[in-house]
Amino acid sequence: MKKMNGLLLAAIVMLTANGLMAQSYSETALLFSRTRTTGSARILGMGGAQISLGGDFSSAVSNPAGLGMFNRSEFSISPGYLQLNNNGTYYSGTSTISGQNNDSRTALNIPALGIIFSKPQEGEGGFIHGSFGITMTKLNDFNSNVHYKGTNTSSSLIDYFIGQANGGTPDQFGSDGALYNTVTELAYDNYIIGEASILDPSFPSDQYFTDFDPGINSNVLQEESIQTKGAQNQWSFSYGANFNDKFFLGAGLGIVALNFQSHKVFSENFVDQPIKGYTLSEDLQIKGTGLNLTVGGIFRPMDGFQLGAAITTPTRYNLTDNYTASMRSSWDNWDYYGDGSTILNNESAQTDAVTSGYNLTTPWKFSAGASYIFGKSGLISVDVEQLNYGGAKYNTQTSGVSYDSDNKEIKATYASTTNIRAGGEFRLKAFRFRGGFGYMPDPYKSQQNGTSAARTSASAGIGYRASKFYIDIAYINSWSSNTYRPYTIDSDSSPLLKYNQNASNVVATVGFSFNPSLPPAASSGRLSIGPSDIRRTISDAGTSRKMLLPDWLITAMLSKKQGAPPPVAITKSRELLHHFFSSADSSFLK
Repeated sequence: MKKMNGLLLAAIVMLTANGLMAQSYSETALLFSRTRTTGSARILGMGGAQISLGGDFSSAVSNPAGLGMFNRSEFSISPGYLQLNNNGTYYSGTSTISGQNNDSRTALNIPALGIIFSKPQEGEGGFIHGSFGITMTKLNDFNSNVHYKGTNTSSSLIDYFIGQANGGTPDQFGSDGALYNTVTELAYDNYIIGEASILDPSFPSDQYFTDFDPGINSNVLQEESIQTKGAQNQWSFSYGANFNDKFFLGAGLGIVALNFQSHKVFSENFVDQPIKGYTLSEDLQIKGTGLNLTVGGIFRPMDGFQLGAAITTPTRYNLTDNYTASMRSSWDNWDYYGDGSTILNNESAQTDAVTSGYNLTTPWKFSAGASYIFGKSGLISVDVEQLNYGGAKYNTQTSGVSYDSDNKEIKATYASTTNIRAGGEFRLKAFRFRGGFGYMPDPYKSQQNGTSAARTSASAGIGYRASKFYIDIAYINSWSSNTYRPYTIDSDSSPLLKYNQNASNVVATVGFSFNPSLPPAASSGRLSIGPSDIRRTISDAGTSRKMLLPDWLITAMLSKKQGAPPPVAITKSRELLHHFFSSADSSFLK
């Protein structure tokens, strides 16, 4: 027989249906705007500080002016290994439900690759030469696993379903209803909730009940796994120019490919209840492309000291998301209506595929940096980066659809922050030893659930340089704290997962140079050079005295005597010229 003492719960839930997706619109705006530190293994080993350095293919994204410091063409690729660990505690209000909820994820990837085309020129006038780069950089890696479980005696996700349904007749679950294709409709189709008039015809049809009775046994075993994957990858097409080895200017076009996928499985199991349990699965995929533009400059006011600045325009994304959900429930041969017409055992339902198209515009990004190069001994570099995450905005061309409330929420929730990166490099002959750190402050105006979302990182690296080949390896460890609510109810017992995230990333960059600025070595291992080559090499060394050597003097220096070797024939022309002209150019020394 149908029990007539089923509970008629009040409307205590305060959460929109979209809140049960993998991310709300305001959360994805932050997720796609808050990119991670990027670069080659050399740059990552120094904490990501690179705005004023140059001479690295990473400059194509951060500050294209740095490409002007290349004096030869280069191809580089950076394979990487990521291990992400999440460790959390599950709460009901202030009471701990369970601790030590651990999960991890590993991934092999290629966070960066690039090719730089550089053709040094004669150096007449202020313009010396320029370089063009095509690079791919992973701005964000979404690979992550989060898992938790525990017995909750204070609330159930069914509370959320009841709260969402109360106030509307069963028509709200129809194709034109407000709750069509929502998780609450799935609960209704699985008989987890039903209109109160089923219990008693005198009860209102816009109020709902459930057969779960906490008065019999309030234990609810809750478990959820959240798996995300995907990335934001930017292809950059950038150019950097060198003017008198003092000013470097550059610009780059960025094309971003975005792919975010989330798979969530939430389950509840009951004791001594008509319903044994149910499982809710949700899948969300967001895909699209975006465009941005970066312009920047580097100024070298004195030997060894460099200042840099760059501006990146908002990235305008054209996005499409696809959402589906399904629910399965298990019952104890339950006579739902009490008349034998509907016996519940295994029920299931699913939503249609819900597709939305819209635009997201991320905030402006302003970057500045300073570097000092200690001759051939090493360098230090510091960057600051300013973003206002509250400036992200959604819009759409779809008639009747508005994101005004989401944009207001973004503006009210997120703050303007200043990110800091710093690092250094020590050089010992052909070897390089590096270290650095980075700090990204909490992007929220006020802490969420009493937890700061600041992100901190520390890195170390080593490298080796040969004449036409180099290899760098970096280890980056970053850590942050996060919170997640599976559902929210209008009481102090809303469940909350607080978890710490630790990411360990190993990146190796291998680079090969080609089309060097000096002619290839002869069979004797010596280089035959001409006037333009000497001017070019001196230009590479960064001296301002290159114009003191006229062509006739250089030609006379190189003229061959009968039976005698040329007066200028060297095996290490770059090193000797560097000594003669006392240079400390960062790109030459890298």
